[in-house]
Amino acid sequence: MPQPLARIIDQLKREPSRTGSIVITVFGDAIVPRGGSVWLGTLLEFFKALDIDSGVVRTAMSRLAADGWLEREKVGRNSFYRLVKKGRQTFDAATKHIYDPQPSDWTGRFELLLIGNGEDRDASREALKNAGFGSPLPGVWVAPSGVPIPEEAASAIRLEVSAEDDSGRRLLSESWPLDRTADAYLKFIKTFEPLRGWIGRRARLSDTNAFTARILLVHYYRRVVLRDPLLPALLLPVDWPGRAARQLCGEIYRGLLPASEQWLDRNGLNETGRLPAAGAELARRFGE
Repeated sequence: MPQPLARIIDQLKREPSRTGSIVITVFGDAIVPRGGSVWLGTLLEFFKALDIDSGVVRTAMSRLAADGWLEREKVGRNSFYRLVKKGRQTFDAATKHIYDPQPSDWTGRFELLLIGNGEDRDASREALKNAGFGSPLPGVWVAPSGVPIPEEAASAIRLEVSAEDDSGRRLLSESWPLDRTADAYLKFIKTFEPLRGWIGRRARLSDTNAFTARILLVHYYRRVVLRDPLLPALLLPVDWPGRAARQLCGEIYRGLLPASEQWLDRNGLNETGRLPAAGAELARRFGE
């Protein structure tokens, strides 16, 4: 295994267990574009490369199913998993946030949502965080105008505010921990820059290493970018590291994609056999 990838796996092992989160990454990045359903054995084969025990993976899958993210279908003695409707809706929003270019037609205004104290407040709060909304005060959420509002917050009171004056900019500074987000992007760049060098040297790239590196790349990037509101460039520092992190992630991703898809061709199975080929949208990820 190449040294840059081995170091990333070692770092992962030093963190609290994130097996369930990695499963979510595998589904969103690799399985949904190829039909959405996968055999448990395919997942277990992948997790071998991370030295994660099959029992840990099975427990994570059971929890995700119990929490309403996945559903299981048994065919004989084999188990197959796919996302339920709730999971697909969340993934669709996350996919745009992770892979699509940032919109450039910002109007200079922000969406302000007021959330009441109803029983669905916790669900609304989590959905809004995942959609990139920030919160300057309890029950108050803000995002650039035009950001899709999650279904869980559809009943919120909606207002629009301007960010052109000092009070608007103060609202932004109190809504998002941009310093922490910048630090997280810099850590991501430091972690994955050696992987770009490895790919750039055109060393032999096995499909197993490529798929492992691809999933870990998206796993770590997702953890940062889904907490980033993707504010318009005019409101960000000139040296904002989110731009460099996206460029790095896209370059590595495109370098890993062909060999990683070969791993899925060889190992990916669903209820009817081999996974179907991905559509053209996969090749457009991280495009400009």
